Amino acid sequence: MRSPAASFRACSRCRRSLRVFLPEPFKRAPLCPLRGQQRRANTTSSQARPPTAPKAYLDIKHIRQNPGLYEQNCIDRNYATLSQYPWRIIKLHEQWLNMQRGEGRRLRERSNKIRRLLKLGTGRGRTNGQNTEDASAGEEEARTREELLQEAKALKVELARVEELEKGIQDEIGRLAWELPNLTSGHTPLGETPTVLGHINEQLGTKLRQQETLSSPSFSADPSTLLGGTSRSHTAISAHLNNVLDFPAGARTSGWGFYFLRSAAALLEQALIQYALQEAMARGFVPVSPPSLVYAHIAEASGFRPRDQSGETQIYSVGDVDGGNNGEGGGSSGKTPPLVLAGTAEIPLAGMLAGQTVRPESLPLKMVGVSRCYRAEAGARGAETKGLYRVHEFTKVELFGWAMPPTADESSASADGNFDTSASRSSSIQAQTPAEAIFADILSLQSHILTSLNLHARLLELPSADLGASATRKLDHEAYFPSRAAAGLSTFPSSQEHLGWGELTSASLCTDYQARRLGARVKLADGSLVFLHSVNGTACAVPRVLAALIEQGWDADRGMIWVPECLRVWMRGREWVGEHL
Repeated sequence: MRSPAASFRACSRCRRSLRVFLPEPFKRAPLCPLRGQQRRANTTSSQARPPTAPKAYLDIKHIRQNPGLYEQNCIDRNYATLSQYPWRIIKLHEQWLNMQRGEGRRLRERSNKIRRLLKLGTGRGRTNGQNTEDASAGEEEARTREELLQEAKALKVELARVEELEKGIQDEIGRLAWELPNLTSGHTPLGETPTVLGHINEQLGTKLRQQETLSSPSFSADPSTLLGGTSRSHTAISAHLNNVLDFPAGARTSGWGFYFLRSAAALLEQALIQYALQEAMARGFVPVSPPSLVYAHIAEASGFRPRDQSGETQIYSVGDVDGGNNGEGGGSSGKTPPLVLAGTAEIPLAGMLAGQTVRPESLPLKMVGVSRCYRAEAGARGAETKGLYRVHEFTKVELFGWAMPPTADESSASADGNFDTSASRSSSIQAQTPAEAIFADILSLQSHILTSLNLHARLLELPSADLGASATRKLDHEAYFPSRAAAGLSTFPSSQEHLGWGELTSASLCTDYQARRLGARVKLADGSLVFLHSVNGTACAVPRVLAALIEQGWDADRGMIWVPECLRVWMRGREWVGEHL
């Protein structure tokens, strides 16, 4: 006979049709017993939330009703160490109910009765001559007022102890619920292998692999030199061009993972920023210049944990910074809550509505932020981390949107509909909910930018194991890097199909995950408050796009890099650039 936990599970096919207990637009349930493969453990580390942090509104009732769903969701999303949290929440809730209905209830009832007796003047020494309202309370008549007061004081102490225990249980339930990742979209493939949805500039990829000479731009042909000499590795090309990507100077100044962009590379960075910004604004995204320092609790509420699934530090924390906040945002001691360096503009852009309630007419709210981003990423150093592909500090143009939550009809259509996100048909992406409309805008913009940059790229539906905490669904654009192919690197090493590809952009649907943790709501016409839905995506992560431009646009004969036409207005009209402009 199946265990109670197993009764909540269903295979991946059942996920598509299960509707009982699931909030729309999710149509999934956890695993059948035939498919219980263990995933690697994850660790998270939550800091204590300061009293000034926005109130979180987690749907703990839904977790209690669907523990098996959340358990398998944790396993599917590579958070195996959290998979028992839903069952712990149920046990803690039962303990809390027992206290409420048992000792807590007895103490409260007795305390209320004594308070009522004292108010009526019951007990020897009363002066108003009133009788008790309960004729059966004769034994209380023999007690003095002082005795009743003593018992009331003792009950108050005991009740405070019980209430502290009850609060501790509730806090622990909230902590466990806070750690759980978002539920996973039915569109997301289970496991660790993505689905390739389409390609961009596919003809360039064919020529890259065949090492054919192109007329505009042209490419070197010898694959044996990809990692040396005048090759199509962006680090080798940089060395050939007198370190336009100056990694040695970055290491001397700041350490491993830092760099200087010089001459043509510095100008290309500004060109990419301006181009991505102009394209985003043309599609209705409002430019915002966000701060780089954010409260740690805002970063966590946005889904960014201090440590990754391997327990390694991901976020740079800043030491005590009390300086001059005039008490704003601080606790009762006047100290500023812990600050971190934002890993992406998504964090401060999401935090703009922390604890806020907006009107429906202000939605959708679409923003584009240009910022420096900081990633600790304290992993092993190897071929994967050489060059611009993985660095500690970089510039990124980020897209973020808040939208109305879906209606019941929209949720049903979203779950049952065919959401076309293929790169080849990006202009006809169909969206069913307000958040999906922004999601479609972001994917279309990403595809347009990469097409205009003449980069060979592909669009992936990411698997459940790579979603992170906040996304219910995530799509990535990856570029083909000849140097990564030569080094045997890929983002998904399960097959040759993924060899040489590296992430350039990402787009995420987060439903109300961030809004519930940030307290971001919208007030409807009937006065009710509901949680917003959030969407985010990359318009341009400069270092990786720059690396892809250098590798795919390098001409060994000229000793120069081809400049896409869309960037030339910011590159002094140059079609080719080298060591000097």
